[in-house]
Amino acid sequence: MKIVNSIIKFGVLAAIITILAVLGYALFGDRDLTKTSPLIGKEAPGFTIKLYDGKRITSEELKGKTVLLNFWASWCTPCRQEAPALEEAWQKYKDRDVVFLGVNVWDDNENAMTYMKKFGGEYPHGIDPEEEIQVNFGIGGVPETYFIDETGKIRDKYNGPLTRDIIDYYLERAMKPEEQTS
Repeated sequence: MKIVNSIIKFGVLAAIITILAVLGYALFGDRDLTKTSPLIGKEAPGFTIKLYDGKRITSEELKGKTVLLNFWASWCTPCRQEAPALEEAWQKYKDRDVVFLGVNVWDDNENAMTYMKKFGGEYPHGIDPEEEIQVNFGIGGVPETYFIDETGKIRDKYNGPLTRDIIDYYLERAMKPEEQTS
């Protein structure tokens, strides 16, 4: 009888572990951070963003330049993780007709300013108070980053915290003529 009870207990334990493993994989496994977006390959939505220094930038002004468009918030831990890589990459690319543009979302100005002072902010950052830009780009969370080529076409989208290697990879793709990136 002890053997039968042990086998039953083992079977129940194995079933529970299997269910937890399947549930864990469904929730956390095999995440592809390079999400497809219906915007990839299309002209980036037009926008005007008010920068924290009081100036404005329009998408039209960015034509002819490669653009890294990063959506972030001060309370976002992954945004804090990627901030040093963004600042370092900005220093590398700023003299190469590449524009980095940060868009602060779902945040208040005071927290955003504190964040930029602490984590860098040499490249332009602005706000989207009417949430028009984030809606037009389909932002569902932060950080999310779009890579736009010099013609204004969205080449790639990356969800999650960027690293220096990820930034280099997608910026280099966006800086090449489209026929060479396939």
